[in-house]
Amino acid sequence: MKVVNKVIVVTGGGNGIGRELVFQLLTKGARVAAVDIDEAKLKETVSLAGGKGKLSMHMVNVTDRSAVEKLPAEVIKAHGAVDGLINNAGIIQKFVRFNDLDYKEIERVLNVNLYGVIYMTKTFLPKLLMRPEGHIVNVSSMGGFLPVPGQTIYGASKAGVTLLTEGLYTELLPTNVGVTVVFPGAIRTNIAANSGVSTGSMTVENSSFKMTSPVVAAAKIVDGIEKKRYRVMIGSDAAMMDKLFRLAPERAAKLIYAQMKSLLAD
Repeated sequence: MKVVNKVIVVTGGGNGIGRELVFQLLTKGARVAAVDIDEAKLKETVSLAGGKGKLSMHMVNVTDRSAVEKLPAEVIKAHGAVDGLINNAGIIQKFVRFNDLDYKEIERVLNVNLYGVIYMTKTFLPKLLMRPEGHIVNVSSMGGFLPVPGQTIYGASKAGVTLLTEGLYTELLPTNVGVTVVFPGAIRTNIAANSGVSTGSMTVENSSFKMTSPVVAAAKIVDGIEKKRYRVMIGSDAAMMDKLFRLAPERAAKLIYAQMKSLLAD
């Protein structure tokens, strides 16, 4: 689906990959409905985009089903239709072992990462099926196929997104709606801070991981929409670990543990 003249909803549009998706979609001639829980960040996105123009902002908590169910009407009022949905909003968990994670944190991560995607997709799919063509993109994670110590519940939420998306792909094959699942590796964003999570001494500046810029990530996602890709890998780390995990899953699990164990408290 070419994005020019299409109306695309982007969650997490206030920062990171979501903000870059807004910019790149606008540049390609799309109309964009940017969704985020943080009004200040949404306003900043609008300002950086040079004013509203073909961009509307919607302050919505994706974990609030009743608020999500009101969103299609708001988007259609602003743009006349809706052709695509990018479920990008997500958070990580505290870097602690599952045994040390309380239920409040578990529910928070599952609600944003999995139920937020479910609510948005369930709400917008009937509208997309009414269009000549439509597309759904769900952003999973390298942690959605690879076990990352200290991110077990995050990984479970993203694995859920992966299977949800792949199931949707098969169900929607006879329809006009395409479906893409995205697997970002390490991306140079403030996801830890935006998730309210401290990573101790681990920062972008001193990290040994090769990180992909959100600009590159957004470009790959938009390209995936336009080429109707089933899967989009973002970053050499995600591509490499995807291959290794399929060939030697136990070896891959031990390798990622060796790289990430310093983030876990003793």
